[in-house]
Amino acid sequence: MYFSFAIPSYYFLFDHSYKLHPKYLKNQVRLEIDMSIKALLGIAILTTPWMVASVRGYSRLYSHIHSPWMDGWGYVAVSAVLFVLFTDFGIYWAHRVLHHPLLYRRFHKPHHKWVVPTPFASHAFHFVDGYIQSLPYQIVLFVVPLHKYLYFALFTFVNLWTVLIHDNEFFVFSDIFNSAAHHTAHHLYFSYNFGQYFTFWDKLGGTYRSPDEAELRKVLRTPTDRPWRTQKGVEADRREKEKEMEGSAVASGYSTNEVKIVVEPRKRPLSFGKESKGPLV
Repeated sequence: MYFSFAIPSYYFLFDHSYKLHPKYLKNQVRLEIDMSIKALLGIAILTTPWMVASVRGYSRLYSHIHSPWMDGWGYVAVSAVLFVLFTDFGIYWAHRVLHHPLLYRRFHKPHHKWVVPTPFASHAFHFVDGYIQSLPYQIVLFVVPLHKYLYFALFTFVNLWTVLIHDNEFFVFSDIFNSAAHHTAHHLYFSYNFGQYFTFWDKLGGTYRSPDEAELRKVLRTPTDRPWRTQKGVEADRREKEKEMEGSAVASGYSTNEVKIVVEPRKRPLSFGKESKGPLV
């Protein structure tokens, strides 16, 4: 399921010019896939007891459809909403707890290695991190009655959504839904937007950061502002910075010949506990 969604998203949605970004790692896609495969294997082992308990009838999964409402299609629709609300609440707190200093460095930091993620980063985390964030999807089976085929459909949707919020394509800037823009802001600024589907848990928890399109496009240098897209663009950016520095030197009363101009990429240390006050690059 991971590859079924990540591969099309990578080739048809993901903008490959992101791979020229200074924060994009060497061989990043291969590293993301390697980490994902290891994580999925570990998660599968850890979740086996939950699956065994469910198969043996301890969960609230069912397979019948009898009446049109409470025991039929009406409840199927209600249970789908309950599933999304329950798991979104659980993921918010699981994700937020994983940002605690006692857990972050050991378990969750590997996922934040991908500052400019691709769709393959969606499952690229430590297997303990992945297991903790999978718990709401296991616990819900023992709390909310769910039709077994509905659960499979929702589980498929969860994996698709997880891939899509890592593709850096900002199709939606919503104040309600936790879109790719919100999750990109999370990868850039770390301490915001822990929710999976909606923004209201972040708002209630004081961790909501509304994604500013202009700011994100400036940080990621998307279509309208990518001086690193081509070598000519890099040179143009360098010359522009040199002119700015020369102008500053002249205004200060120095000769441009007395000023050694060194153009380096601007960097800012990553912040895990406080809001970053500017772009990372």
